[in-house]
Amino acid sequence: MGRVRDGWSTLVRAIGGAWLFGVRAGDEPGGGETPGALNPWVRIDPDDTVTVIIDRSEMGQGVVTGLAMLVAEELEVDLDRVRTEFAPVAAVYNNRLFGEQMTGGSTSIRTAWEPLRHAGATARETLVQAAARVWDVPRTQCRAARGSVVHEPTGRRLRYGELVRRLGGDVPVVDEVTLKPPEAFRLLGHPARRLEIPEMVAGRTCYGADVCIPDMQVAVVARPPAIGARPGGFEEQAARAVPGVSAVVQIEAGVAVIADHFWAAVQGRDALRVQWDAGPYAGLEQAEIETRLERAADAANRTLQAWGNAGRALGRAGQVHEAAYRTAYLAHATLEPMNCTAWVREGRCDVWVGSQAQQGARDAAARAAGLPSARVNVHTTYLGGGFGRRLEQDFVTEAVALSRHTASPVQVMWTRQDDMQHDRYRPALCARLRAGIDADGLPVAWEQRIAGPGLVFNGIDLPYAIPNVQVLGREEDPGVPTGSWRSVGAGQHAFAIEGFIDELAHRAGRDPLTFRRDLLPKGSRQRAMLELAAEKAGWGHPCPSGRGRGIAAYHSFGTWVAQVTEASVDNGAIRAHRVVCAVDCGQTVNPDAVAAQMEGAVTMGLSAALGEAITVHQGRIQQSTFEDYPILTMAEMPVVEVHILPSREEPGGVGEPGVPPAAPALANALFAATGQRLRSLPLRPRGTPTSPANGH
Repeated sequence: MGRVRDGWSTLVRAIGGAWLFGVRAGDEPGGGETPGALNPWVRIDPDDTVTVIIDRSEMGQGVVTGLAMLVAEELEVDLDRVRTEFAPVAAVYNNRLFGEQMTGGSTSIRTAWEPLRHAGATARETLVQAAARVWDVPRTQCRAARGSVVHEPTGRRLRYGELVRRLGGDVPVVDEVTLKPPEAFRLLGHPARRLEIPEMVAGRTCYGADVCIPDMQVAVVARPPAIGARPGGFEEQAARAVPGVSAVVQIEAGVAVIADHFWAAVQGRDALRVQWDAGPYAGLEQAEIETRLERAADAANRTLQAWGNAGRALGRAGQVHEAAYRTAYLAHATLEPMNCTAWVREGRCDVWVGSQAQQGARDAAARAAGLPSARVNVHTTYLGGGFGRRLEQDFVTEAVALSRHTASPVQVMWTRQDDMQHDRYRPALCARLRAGIDADGLPVAWEQRIAGPGLVFNGIDLPYAIPNVQVLGREEDPGVPTGSWRSVGAGQHAFAIEGFIDELAHRAGRDPLTFRRDLLPKGSRQRAMLELAAEKAGWGHPCPSGRGRGIAAYHSFGTWVAQVTEASVDNGAIRAHRVVCAVDCGQTVNPDAVAAQMEGAVTMGLSAALGEAITVHQGRIQQSTFEDYPILTMAEMPVVEVHILPSREEPGGVGEPGVPPAAPALANALFAATGQRLRSLPLRPRGTPTSPANGH
């Protein structure tokens, strides 16, 4: 059992015949913005409907079901009795780790684990006390069970909705509640059907692209062909001649064509003649980017991690092993391209958008509309993929600016080409590593120099017991727009760290699993995940002919993940055949959702490793569709097995931690199969495979 930490206070109100339950923390960032305001997570109506307010964005990760389960567990209602609504923008819904209302960093369950259970428990206890009042019996004789309160001596029952109806606004005051212990969980930790799936299958789910408002116009923007270019002038006559086109407007992002429908806007955009000023990056080339990152890594001087004296230990080491690892820029390539619908009128603004950052969307809309933030309403839709891209607000700003200009509702719709060529890409990275090795082949010193745009410094985790470590960084931004991409830095660092540690194992003639295990403390969670993944994968037993096994593990977002991958190379084509994934994410809410997130993360990590790359020529992004930016297909998918460690630890994140080990486990498997060490993403085998190293 557990009580809620100090600082949380219960809010209970009767409004419009319903009872509303929430919790408010006075110390929350922005918590005093609206004194006394009620922003509940739970609403119970007289008709027995239980509504859970979802203050995070649903982009396929199952957060709608997960948050509803937290409430339903403590409220003692069946999950199929729960409906959900997305929250408005309010300080009480802020993500406690980031200080604003947003979904990212694999934080949804971690930040909701206690407050939403408390909201459900408060509702349960209030209803139990209400029933005791109705029956005029001691509260100790009553208990909640499956949407009712039961009087145990007589077996009498009162449905929650009936209690709300009977007592109206006379709501009992609950001072303190006790949360259920894990052994009493009926829902949490057990597989659950996703609440949102039936609506998705039936085509009734509303994504941003589905929004349709009376008299709404659609806008498509002619965007710069090169990074940093700006319109110098344009001829709009041909665009205006397209049937359905109503306006051509220059905005910061380019030149927008507004029309009655999407296809007319596209045709109008294609008919535009825009003269573009070249901008500062017109001559930027991919080779220059790579050279700049390499030189910056050599000159790295900002200390990111350090203990012992790596420089002295390297100088005294009998042997030094060196390598350089590189990763490419990556697009988010969400299934649903960016879009937003806005309506500015009568001193207010409404925005309909699939956003990962509702507060950011509100504030961006307010700036574009010239209004106070309080006059902006953000209506959150489902997201057709996020991966960090929808933390940005460029598409929101465009829609609001165009609605303000036309005084009508406007939906800005990006095409696939827009989405691919005007993304906020995962930063490229160059990492140079050196290890000082003792007579037993073990590392006594570790030096890592990394360079890339600022976000690349996130997610560094070196768990191995090496006595002398120095990690240095240097920010180098060649000009390619970058942003958060699923795993935010951890994916790039895991590729370098887990690839390099594998090199050291093979150089020492040691089994890669044993080598890692010997460098990790006994009882460590990462060591346990390595052992679990290896056991389930049959590590140590022969691989099928032509295949190799590779292993990698990484800790990110409060979760430990290890993966063992079986892979082969046939005539230069890499194939991953099997991935065994072990995860320790603490207590789980819905194990099916955890497994699904690991499967999706493995897919995304492998896709990035096998073929995805954004490249630049003369300042222009070269990729525009899935033809030249290939993602992993269903036919190319390996078998993925997920094993979740039962745990009573606090929940960790699950949306992103499965990505980092995917690329190094694959690269290490390819080395085991072919003897080739591939240190750049995407992976490109050199010629015909040579003699294999060790199949593991």
